[in-house]
Amino acid sequence: VFALIVFACLVGDGYTSVPDDPKLFCIFNHNEDACRYGIGIGVLAFLACIFFFMVDVYFPQISNTTDRKYLVLADLGFSGLWTFLWFIGFCFLTNQWSWTRSEEVYIGADSARAAITFSFFSIFSWGLLLTFAY
Repeated sequence: VFALIVFACLVGDGYTSVPDDPKLFCIFNHNEDACRYGIGIGVLAFLACIFFFMVDVYFPQISNTTDRKYLVLADLGFSGLWTFLWFIGFCFLTNQWSWTRSEEVYIGADSARAAITFSFFSIFSWGLLLTFAY
């Protein structure tokens, strides 16, 4: 859910323009990489959550212990990696937001703050998934 919120905030209000120029720019200090990074890890995290949820649903029906072991290790590794990537994303978005001038952001300020907040919450939720996988 957190990944979906971050993704939706950045896609919906993450790009804006000034009245003089119709060209869209990222509200995080005009850094396109900040918006792309948040959208990328949000989409991939959401898809991975769906995949691992389906694995958890069918996990009792998997009789091969080697397959079960590899699925648990994949869940453990992915959760660890995504915990780290959400931490990087939170730091990156926070840094870029701190350098953004307030007069350049007219509409997307609340969405930017929400993306930063839910990136922070995602660190702990993926850390919890890491703990459960372990």
